[in-house]
Amino acid sequence: MKPEFICFWSAVALYGVSTFSYIFGLISKYEKLFLIGLYTALGGFIPHVAAIALRWMAGGAGVNPFITISESISFGVLMAVLLYLITQFSIKKIRPLGVLVMPVAFILLGWSGTLMKEVASQIAPALQSYWLWVHIVGATTGFASVLIAAGMGVLYLLKDKNSGGIYEKFPELQTLDGLSYRYVAAGFIMYGLMIISGAYWSNQIKGSFWNWDAVEVWSLVSWLIYGIYLHLRITMGWRGRKLAWYALLALAMMIVSYWGIPFGAETFHAGFRIEHN
Repeated sequence: MKPEFICFWSAVALYGVSTFSYIFGLISKYEKLFLIGLYTALGGFIPHVAAIALRWMAGGAGVNPFITISESISFGVLMAVLLYLITQFSIKKIRPLGVLVMPVAFILLGWSGTLMKEVASQIAPALQSYWLWVHIVGATTGFASVLIAAGMGVLYLLKDKNSGGIYEKFPELQTLDGLSYRYVAAGFIMYGLMIISGAYWSNQIKGSFWNWDAVEVWSLVSWLIYGIYLHLRITMGWRGRKLAWYALLALAMMIVSYWGIPFGAETFHAGFRIEHN
């Protein structure tokens, strides 16, 4: 087996250990399992970075390790786990955050592995542009932000319905609500960057900023969904439980639009086809 795939499946395995550590830590109310979950997530992040780097280096010039749906999912999960780790090590009181973040990372990365090809994808020189990098960074950072926001929403709902014991160590409800809002706002900004940079890239390649591609349309829908979240909070005064549920439902919609639509539909997106197998 290639070193790239050894690293990749090591990351999947460690993310799996992290996932079950968080889930059983919550069920058993045993806080030390959250710490195990955190450090196994960190342990998985290292071979995950190595897997992407090895795939990139093996392909040589013109290879970008985020073009096929498998590569896109892997890179998106990498950014999500990176932001999650930064959040965990900077806000120590949010140890249980991985209860949502790591299961999502584990499932998506495992799915990515079932779709992965032996060789990284290449882009024709005519399609290469710095706008592509801005587009990908905007998309993956946006995903990472709204996943963390949804994780905050889960903690809010758990603390709202339970008291005492391990739940007393969760941040206050107002703190969780505020953090979720900040991450949604960051995700909204990054998704806007994704759409704008994608439009400029499309214009360079196709001569038009918008082509009503299925991925473009659903990306816009996802961006508007988070815009509605911000409107409900800022203008309508929504807080707490309602927005926590909204963040969870919006995350599901975002995952479908970002990876489900290109997987289920034959689509040309921003100048190249996202292959299904």
